[in-house]
Amino acid sequence: IHAFTNSGTFHNPTSLTIDYLIVGGGGGGGRSPGTGVGGGGGAGGYRTGSSISLPASPRAVVVGGGGAGVDASQTTGGSGVASSFNSVSSAGGGGGGSLNNAGVARASGGGGGQNNGTGGAGNTPPVSPPQGNAGGGGGNSAGGGGGGATGAGGGVPQAGQGGIGGAGTANSISGTSVTYAGGGGGGTYLPGTAGNAVAPGGSGGGGAGASSPSGTAAVAGTMSRGGGGGGGIDSYVGAPGGSGIVLIAYPS
Repeated sequence: IHAFTNSGTFHNPTSLTIDYLIVGGGGGGGRSPGTGVGGGGGAGGYRTGSSISLPASPRAVVVGGGGAGVDASQTTGGSGVASSFNSVSSAGGGGGGSLNNAGVARASGGGGGQNNGTGGAGNTPPVSPPQGNAGGGGGNSAGGGGGGATGAGGGVPQAGQGGIGGAGTANSISGTSVTYAGGGGGGTYLPGTAGNAVAPGGSGGGGAGASSPSGTAAVAGTMSRGGGGGGGIDSYVGAPGGSGIVLIAYPS
């Protein structure tokens, strides 16, 4: 099993039959300058293959980085970078939206921002089977969740409650079951006692969204899992997405 957490070269001096897992970098969470609430970043693309014939030849492996979270000069989270191997590419996740802005369409879409920003479309560019899902829509005072490999990001279930990140997918190519490509949770604004509520990220490395006025910062997507970053609010910036990974397995 070869696990690439950074870009490199896969050397196979003889022909092999391989299985692979390719996960793109997750998108960063959104937030508007000032006090706008952002959506969670979408997960990086999730693609697998089995019993693939690989003639002898060195091949480039590209591992995509996570998208940047939002700082004071940005409005929408940065999208993740694609990972690729042997002409198969898993796109990066879409950045989370911000005040009046939609999440970005990518492998999994970013969650929409405050004031009913729509979630970004998933499986962009389209492949079969799909590499991800759409982000959830934002609400009056909250951001939608970023999409994940298994499910779409959550919309805003009530005023001020951020949407949860879409779930990722478990894979055992490494020898143990690991879940990859979860979406980031949207930012939450719930004044009073309910202000402690936090929108969780999806299973598979999605980061939780920020919460105000409880003072909870957004959480970054997990590195080497392709998780989306949590959406920000107020002084809490959107969190960056996690980097992707490429795993290649073959009989010894």
